[in-house]
Amino acid sequence: MKFSVVDQSNGYTIQGYTDNSVTVNGTVFSKSLVVMAERVIPDWRPDSFQALQETDFAAFVDLRPDLVVLGTGQQQRFPDPQLYRALIEAGIGIEVMTTPAACRTYNILTSEGRRVISALLFS
Repeated sequence: MKFSVVDQSNGYTIQGYTDNSVTVNGTVFSKSLVVMAERVIPDWRPDSFQALQETDFAAFVDLRPDLVVLGTGQQQRFPDPQLYRALIEAGIGIEVMTTPAACRTYNILTSEGRRVISALLFS
């Protein structure tokens, strides 16, 4: 799905997505990635939902977001809470949804000036 034109004054925005990729500020990414207003981290370590580990979430604590939006592919799947315990202990919220929903949610929250991390998986 392609989004309409997005105001990029808030940094990196997700302009579109398919089942296997997202487009961020004109660049297409087809592997797991992390999107924040100030930067994109391509090739995020877990290449699938099953590969998620505690360290994948703990790495976000130092970035101090208000919220982490986890996109779990085309199907909403909830990771074991133990995996994101570091976020909870740091007072950082986490929302789990499909990757398309995570893309839309990320854009809305960044347009509101919220400090959000979108961690996107495709499988």
